[in-house]
Amino acid sequence: MVDVRDERDIAEGRGSHETTMVYRRRTVRVARGPSHSFAHISIETDPAPSLGSSKELSLKKLAVLVVHGVGSQSDDYADATIEELTSRLANQGHAADSIAWESVYWADILEPRQLAYLTRAGETNELDWPTLRSLVVQALGDAAAYKFVDSPSSTYVAIHTRIRAAMNRLYTQGLNREAAPLIVMAHSLGSQIMSCYIWDTQSGMLTGADTASTHFERMEWLAGMVTFGSPIPLFTFADADPKPIRFPGDAIPGIVRAKAKWLNYYDKDDVLGYPIRPISDGYSDVVDADIEVNVGGLISAATPKSHIKYWTDNDFTKPVAQFLGSFLE
Repeated sequence: MVDVRDERDIAEGRGSHETTMVYRRRTVRVARGPSHSFAHISIETDPAPSLGSSKELSLKKLAVLVVHGVGSQSDDYADATIEELTSRLANQGHAADSIAWESVYWADILEPRQLAYLTRAGETNELDWPTLRSLVVQALGDAAAYKFVDSPSSTYVAIHTRIRAAMNRLYTQGLNREAAPLIVMAHSLGSQIMSCYIWDTQSGMLTGADTASTHFERMEWLAGMVTFGSPIPLFTFADADPKPIRFPGDAIPGIVRAKAKWLNYYDKDDVLGYPIRPISDGYSDVVDADIEVNVGGLISAATPKSHIKYWTDNDFTKPVAQFLGSFLE
């Protein structure tokens, strides 16, 4: 195994080992316990193509990372949304293969423990509103587990490790190591998770991207944030002067920078989703718009269950498809 240079050196032909097949191994050190010993988390990627390879370069114009929030999820949770957005983009005249998609799945880190508790509690106690109660347990349980006070929780580290791996797949496999503007679509707690991951990355923290990784993986090609059903404001009250992430990314070219936006969608009946701009002047500067939508069916649209109804609702997918399409023109 070869300890590599940056992938950009390989792609552009710099360096002295231009035909070497290389692997990149990432190691993240995470403080654990009072002894501050470190656990090592490694991510090994696919081999990079050599300069002599006939593998075609990526023709993708855009990269989209999808991140779920609370609620019972399966690892294919993003498929229906991607399919609908792709169809809408096709109606705008954009090729289906012009976007590289990747999703982050982290529900399995916490959901088994939450469901086991609800099962045990229901066997020995009479509990009403099981569906709503499940949503509350997941929302509060996820938020309580995902914390960074003095040091990151094991859940915080595990989720960020999933994001790091997804960003690596998106770059090496989805984009074939050719950077493109990045859009993050994050629902519910996923929006807070991505805000923390980007903050950690921009701050050079161990819980962010590997500082030796590419500009793309370090979120420097970030051109869009689409948050929906976001509870970000609820996580800012402990700080007298909350600061947002730096947005957009530093590496995007001027023509893309002019299109960059942070769009936050919320339903007024969604008690877990809120406008973000009112948090502070700093957030007002980076969030372009808080957009009210009405998601869900005849019954759920007027209830807190609207929180999990954004994904394929026309009120949400239509404007998001228009936003994505602006990067493909």
